[in-house]
Amino acid sequence: MNQIDLAGQHAVVTGGARGLGFALARRIVASGATVTLWDIDEGLLATAREALGSAATTVSVDIADWDAVDAARRKTEEIAAPASLLVNSAGIAGPAAPLDTYDIAMWKKIIDINVNGTFYVNRALVPGMKARNYGRIVNIASVAGKEGNPNAAAYSSSKAAVIGLTKSLGKELAGYDIAVNCISPATAQTRILEQLTPEFIEYMRSRIPRGRFLEVEEAASMVAWLLSKENSFTTAATFDLSGGRTTY
Repeated sequence: MNQIDLAGQHAVVTGGARGLGFALARRIVASGATVTLWDIDEGLLATAREALGSAATTVSVDIADWDAVDAARRKTEEIAAPASLLVNSAGIAGPAAPLDTYDIAMWKKIIDINVNGTFYVNRALVPGMKARNYGRIVNIASVAGKEGNPNAAAYSSSKAAVIGLTKSLGKELAGYDIAVNCISPATAQTRILEQLTPEFIEYMRSRIPRGRFLEVEEAASMVAWLLSKENSFTTAATFDLSGGRTTY
């Protein structure tokens, strides 16, 4: 593992109690930073904090609730430090179904968490980064946001929105020492697959020329660099981890 220097930084990682978010938090801690995990599951947060040790603190928060997100920011600053690094990893895939029969409530839930939640977290933490004239933000999108997956209109739409939000915010903050980028990974071997049918999982695997799903540690390696001071020029960009699937 290459050593990325994040010493002296404090990161907020949403969805940090499990899966990709936890892997990202673990790499951030290994790179010398402290981290506050934001997640809705208090039990998983306790387990993750124990695994990460004294460098980690936790806040239970529903990112789809603006007031809760703003309160989480205040609590993070009280128990840890202002965030100079942010990774928006919290999200849900939802079930696979054709658009014309897709459950309306589930559509709204996916948009509320994946799009509104990402907006709320950025909205809460960006003012502090601007005031300090420093920050690194990575939003987690998906290859589905670039190509669209059949029977996944809600998820694909939500991740396309995350890409658009990233490009917009990156341009807004280009005059500060704040880099805003996103990654668009192919499917990773995480618990998010539990929401999908075996047929849909095999469809996604078949689209990847590498012939396998992404390892979370591979995503963590890219994100660690995007969070570092070495990433001093690139902003408003999308970085693919698609195993060769994406063509643009």
